[in-house]
Amino acid sequence: MSPCPICRRPAAPRTENKAFPFCSARCKLVDLGKWLDEQYRVSGPNASDADDELPSAQTHPDQEKV
Repeated sequence: MSPCPICRRPAAPRTENKAFPFCSARCKLVDLGKWLDEQYRVSGPNASDADDELPSAQTHPDQEKV
């Protein structure tokens, strides 16, 4: 059995446990709450790096410049 990512207790396999990879529905909700509170973050490029990769603003030939 793998450990629950929240409480580290053994989590039963998916065939026996609807809350897998968590040990219980409670731990599953705790994890969801952490995502909603923005305690977890998905890493990505730095804002300054992303600005360098954006194409410059261009006007489509059919559009008028304002």
